[in-house]
Amino acid sequence: MARRRKPDKREPIPDPRYRNTVVGKFINQLMLGGRKSKAERIVYRAFDAAEQKNNKPPVETFTTALENVQPEVEVRSRRVGGATYQVPVEVKVERAQALALRWLISAARKRSEQTMIQKLTGELLDAANNSGNAVKKREDTHKMAEANRAFAHYRW
Repeated sequence: MARRRKPDKREPIPDPRYRNTVVGKFINQLMLGGRKSKAERIVYRAFDAAEQKNNKPPVETFTTALENVQPEVEVRSRRVGGATYQVPVEVKVERAQALALRWLISAARKRSEQTMIQKLTGELLDAANNSGNAVKKREDTHKMAEANRAFAHYRW
């Protein structure tokens, strides 16, 4: 056990255009090699393209997509008496948001469109409409938790 106090949670920096902290986190997760201006350009152009296709405010589309991807339960490995069980556990809000951001970006990177802007636009619109690989990832996580519900009494 750590003997020191836990460090304070730092307030995430909001993005410059929409003044939204979640969009700021999304930009930071998308960023590769410290190229923040490039990540911002990709996200903002994807938002603009999503707005043109969807005729809704981009932050609203992004928020809907994020809500559709966030998991409620996940499985964690728990070792009991020499056996390892996959125990279903409820996901905290911060972790659910982090997983959703990560899943959206990885699903967008795996898409077959030409540019990252098109990939991200497609994945955001798919997630907002409750389809796409990021939503499928959430469904798979929920199915795994449901299948291992018998081990829920090992929760810690």
